[in-house]
This record gives sequence, structure tokens and C-alpha cells, in this order.
Amino acid sequence: MDKELLLSRLVKKIEDCKRCNLWKGATQAVPGEGDSDAKVVFVGEGPGFHEDRLGQPFVGQAGKLLDKLLSSIEISRSQVFIGNLVKHRPPENRDPAPSEIAACKVWLDQQLEIINPKIVVTLGRHSLAKFLPTSKISQVHGKALRVNRQVVIPMYHPAAALRSRDVLVNLEEDFRKNAEILRDPDKISEVEELKDSNKDPNQMGFFNK
Repeated sequence: MDKELLLSRLVKKIEDCKRCNLWKGATQAVPGEGDSDAKVVFVGEGPGFHEDRLGQPFVGQAGKLLDKLLSSIEISRSQVFIGNLVKHRPPENRDPAPSEIAACKVWLDQQLEIINPKIVVTLGRHSLAKFLPTSKISQVHGKALRVNRQVVIPMYHPAAALRSRDVLVNLEEDFRKNAEILRDPDKISEVEELKDSNKDPNQMGFFNK
């Protein structure tokens, strides 16, 4: 079945989701958006104030920075897919709770299964933890890592870069050094195989096909 149709059907389910309590304080769900055939998917943590109002991911200041970073390596937002771990805004922009991430896991897993990207770029430590639960972002950021046949590139969250000059420098450099494979994921050759002995196989379900 057509990927775009499958994603649109999933959006309707996400909009009606009440698997955790985040929907009670949110204006609307933020399912994610982008190319249904994207070879690169960016995964953030959760919607913020502006995202909650507009129903789109990464449209606030962090989103403007992400757009700038993409533009710096000649990628347009329309070429990728952008989503979050949780689909409703956590109150006061707090971190999503483990129970909320677990409740929302089904939606992101299905999106990734439908799109089947070559590269997943995680933005922030919570997103990283979904794919590499025992890794520290300070140690693996910017590295292209093959995990169960999927390439994951951990990066800092743009919101963190807005608060720290050092993080911004790291984030800009991570985009630069991965520019070639982000523009053309088919150019991926040998990347480091990361064996995370403590990972939960259930967290990696969409990889194990």
C-alpha cells in the first residue's frame, strides 16, 4: 500500500490517541511530517509551545535552527521526515516521562516501519535512549553507528544548542561531517557496528526485520 496513505491513516490514530495523559493538556497532537519516502528521519523528544499550537514538529526557535542546519548542508525540510518520541506536548515543556515514551512508542515505531529510512538522526538524549539505551550522547554524538542493520546518527537537540555555545558548535560540526551521507544515504559504506549489550530488544523492534 502507498506509504503516504499509510502515514495519513496513522495520523488519524495519533490524533485520537489517549494512551497516556499528555493529550489532556495539549491543544492537539503533533504526529510528525515530511516525505513519506524519506531516506533520513529526524527524531526529537516532544512538541513544544509553538508545535502544540500549529500541530507541526520543530516550528519554534529550535525548529528554525534545525532548518538552518539542514540548509547549511543543502538539504530542504521537505526531503526528510521529522517526528518526536511523544506526540503531545508535555506540560511546561518538561522532559517526557518514561511511561509517556513507552505509551507513545507504538506510533513512532509504525512511522519508521512505513518510511523505512536508511538513516535515523536522534536529537537529544531521550531520543538517543530509544535506540541506544546505554550510550551517552556526549560520547557518541556525530558518529554514524550501525545498529541491527540500521544507521543511527546521534546528535544534540537544537534546543540545547540554543542554550549552550559549546553544544551549538558540536551540533554544527556533526552536521558538517555527516553532510555527504545525509544528502545521499546511498553513499553509506562502512560505519561502526555498535553492540549495545544492555539494549532492550523491544525498543529496537522495527530494526529486526
